[in-house]
Amino acid sequence: MSPTVRGRGAMGPRVALVRSRFDAFGGAERFVQSAIAALKAQGASLTLVTRRWPDNDGTAIIVDPFHVGSLWRDRSFARAACAALAKRRFDLVQSHERIACCDVYRAGDGVHAEWLAQRARVQSPLARLATSLSPHHRYLLEAERRLFTAARLKAVICNSEMVRAEIARRFSTPAEKLVLIRNAVDGARFHPGLRAEMGEAVRQQVAIPRDSPVFAYVGSGFERKGVGPFLRALARRREPAWGIIVGKDKRAARYGALSVKLGIAARVRFVGGISDVRPFLAAADAFVLPTLYDPFPNAALEAMATGLPVVTSTKCGAAEVVREGESGFVRDALDIDGLADCLDRLDPATAGRMGEAAREAVAPLTPEAMGREYLALYERLLSGKLG
Repeated sequence: MSPTVRGRGAMGPRVALVRSRFDAFGGAERFVQSAIAALKAQGASLTLVTRRWPDNDGTAIIVDPFHVGSLWRDRSFARAACAALAKRRFDLVQSHERIACCDVYRAGDGVHAEWLAQRARVQSPLARLATSLSPHHRYLLEAERRLFTAARLKAVICNSEMVRAEIARRFSTPAEKLVLIRNAVDGARFHPGLRAEMGEAVRQQVAIPRDSPVFAYVGSGFERKGVGPFLRALARRREPAWGIIVGKDKRAARYGALSVKLGIAARVRFVGGISDVRPFLAAADAFVLPTLYDPFPNAALEAMATGLPVVTSTKCGAAEVVREGESGFVRDALDIDGLADCLDRLDPATAGRMGEAAREAVAPLTPEAMGREYLALYERLLSGKLG
């Protein structure tokens, strides 16, 4: 059902927000939570369509069809969500999942085909073949094609210029439909004062010397997010430094073994998935995320807001807010020598100076500003000025 424009008076638009699953450690979920709060504060009426959500106040539409495996999971949710939306009336349906029954799609996961192309760089020939034959990946590629070519689709929210260019190139989506709205970060929650409040205590907790250089990483899915390159770069740093790895991965033991092989296991702390990453950012001097592919990671924004310079990759959307040599560094995800050189240049004093610039760079990206951009987009859509 297409959105119906009604006389709302002082009421804001009624928006359905589609997000399949909740992960307490996931950046996408943190984004949805902040987006809901920001949009409600700007007057929008929001209904979440999801399998489950821990903060459900009774207004969410729960659709949780039985499934076995990831392919069935994604396909069954898409069908159930579209069926549930067809029974209700909303001004706009905004999806964070690849479904063709939406008016607005937020491309928070980027372009799946692009991710597979980047992943192929580190896969063996056999692994690449298995990926190309995977029913789940083939489903996602087809779902993406149907989504971006759907007649109903009026706008695609891109959180980086990188993603906007990828969608335009691969699907010939009209430029006027590709709207850039960057992620937001709560500067009151993530700020440089955390380092004085929490940093020393956390270092004591994880047995890291008080004055040692510390590099933090935050992200689940270690292959994609670049834990391997981070460890290798840390091992090549001229002066010994420590690493804190926050996140979960079903193959985490493999990366622990890699740290042993590289001879740095005594200086690396794997702390697992943490819902509140602030203490570990507070304990660090800089943030490292050499991701193979990431549209725009919240963790990078949170680190910059905390006053940490960022070392990230050319296929990371957050690289667009990093000023080379001023607030961080950008290198290819597999350029280990280049990454190690960046770590060499980030002694604590230099990192402190660059961290101030990092904080300034993300200061405009507030939840309130993001909420206003979303509402402005909705109003353009509802007035027929877009789509």
